Amino acid sequence: MSKILIDTNVLVYSVDEDSKYFDKAQSLVLKTSHDLYTTSKNLSEFLVVVTKYPKNSLSISESIKVIRDFSEFITILYPSPLSFKLFQELLMTYNPRGLKIHDIEIVSIALSHQIDLVATFNEQDFKDIKEITLYFK
Repeated sequence: MSKILIDTNVLVYSVDEDSKYFDKAQSLVLKTSHDLYTTSKNLSEFLVVVTKYPKNSLSISESIKVIRDFSEFITILYPSPLSFKLFQELLMTYNPRGLKIHDIEIVSIALSHQIDLVATFNEQDFKDIKEITLYFK
């Protein structure tokens, strides 16, 4: 079985029935034989997104329930001394600016757990990072 890191947008689309990516996200998140992972950073980003929608936003309590549901089948990864070392190395390698730094941190956490496959619908966020492979293309 492959280890796949689930990016924030896949988590969001898996609960957004109006999204054009809903079915594909649901299929990966709920109907896969892969080992699924996400980071605490992705979950923070998920909370930001789902609680700010102009229509159909979730309350904090609803959002936390969704995160708890995710944690039933997705392993949550946290930063560690190794991921912080990798984070610094990747920052020096790719010299990101602004929000791209979040993506580098997420990748560093994944790599510190020997995960190099990332499921995302935002290919642009990760396409230049040579240490990983994108699941959706």
